[in-house]
Amino acid sequence: MSKLKHSGFALALAACLTLSAFAQDENSADKPAAPKPAATSSRPWQKIPIPPLHDFKPSQPKKIVLDNGLTIFLQEDHELPFIDGSILIKGGARNEPADKVGLVSLYGQAWRTSGTATISGDALDEQLARKAATIETGGGLATTSIRWSSLKEDFDSVFASSLDLLLHPAFKADKLALAKRQAETGIARRNDDAAGIASRQAVQLAYGKNNPYGRETEFATVEAVKIDDLAAWHDHTIVANNMIVALDGDFDSAAMETKLRAAFGSMPKGDAFPALADNFPEPKPGVYFVDKTDVDQSNVILVGLGTERRNPDYYALSVMNEIFSGGFGSRVFQAVRTRLGLAYSVSGSYGASYDHPGLFLVEAATKSSSTVAASKAMLDEIGRLKTVPPTATELKNAKDQVLNSFIFHYDSRDKTLAEQVTLALYGYPPDFLERYKDGIEKVTPADVTRVANKYIDASKLAIVVVGNGKEFGTPLSSLGAVTNVDITIPPPPIKATIPKPDAE
Repeated sequence: MSKLKHSGFALALAACLTLSAFAQDENSADKPAAPKPAATSSRPWQKIPIPPLHDFKPSQPKKIVLDNGLTIFLQEDHELPFIDGSILIKGGARNEPADKVGLVSLYGQAWRTSGTATISGDALDEQLARKAATIETGGGLATTSIRWSSLKEDFDSVFASSLDLLLHPAFKADKLALAKRQAETGIARRNDDAAGIASRQAVQLAYGKNNPYGRETEFATVEAVKIDDLAAWHDHTIVANNMIVALDGDFDSAAMETKLRAAFGSMPKGDAFPALADNFPEPKPGVYFVDKTDVDQSNVILVGLGTERRNPDYYALSVMNEIFSGGFGSRVFQAVRTRLGLAYSVSGSYGASYDHPGLFLVEAATKSSSTVAASKAMLDEIGRLKTVPPTATELKNAKDQVLNSFIFHYDSRDKTLAEQVTLALYGYPPDFLERYKDGIEKVTPADVTRVANKYIDASKLAIVVVGNGKEFGTPLSSLGAVTNVDITIPPPPIKATIPKPDAE
């Protein structure tokens, strides 16, 4: 049908509808207006009953501890013909030497790209690509790891390659040099992003610039890492009692256990990895300002120390966190963004890590002229959290949000397996997940107010501001004593140059 015919049809239909509506108006002109329906009838979803959550009983993996201390978790899942595996190894960036910060990251990259004594990393890439399989290594804050994935039919060969990489790595100078160049590119550009600057400064203020959790990778620390350092780190960490092996997928647990016992049963034990000193003083209160003249908005972060997950108040703090800063309906969002219009975005978190304090953060992005007003509004909401108990609706909504989010984090076998590995790594009881639901449900309004007063003290928070100081209007000093922060990146060390011999 042509566009003209379409247009004619549409006009005719519109005319008919108009005449019909006119006729109805004429016929009903003398009739009383029908009563408007009750407001609740326009919200039928409010009448839908919401049943309570079922008991949380995730499918637990099989746990095996070998005589040499190596731990194995096996989670069968026969839905798809894949097998995923991982080896989590204790020891990460927080354990590296202070003069070689960045070592673990470089190690995690060069380990895989270098390959093994029998196959290069590039050749291994091609071999795996033909099987649609992967093997990856990495270095994190508390661990390093090797992970692999393949079709069920290729498991034996891919696992053999993973084991070869674990036991016979061939750290190569060119691959370490490539990893260094990438790390140094990140260092050179780390001051480009204002939000990144604010986050980095907040972490350093909370933990301490020289604390293992607050240290920063620099050109000098990257250049200090040598091939021998990678090999030494590997030899120190790759011992049986320092590793957790986990597999998830389409396999028989008994047969897989036999394979893994044969592969790992003869590995030697090593020294237990030393725990870090528990040194977490509160951040020094005040305003820490980074003057970034090329931006027209400010990033503001209020920061203090959080808690650990083994804290008995963890459940009450989780509910408190949701009420205060959990989303669009949270107190800080509704006050600072919705009612006052002082921020483009505002959020927060009362962080809880497994074996050290997390961070308490309240952060906002705001236009330059409202920097101080937004900061004061966030501080006001912290005060209100300590003095105004949550309403019954706030408490119910917060619990629902926390529990619904929690359930969806562990709604599959692989997610449950990953959590069990993490719990084992940090020495938590295996039923920690099941306790969580009960702990959240028992939180009362009084609990929320109690933990807010016990754990949050606005006078002990550091305030980080990254923005264009000329555009603030109200001086930052109205928030407290101001410290100007120098974010200049230390230059790379000067490399000695060897003169070329004279031409004969």
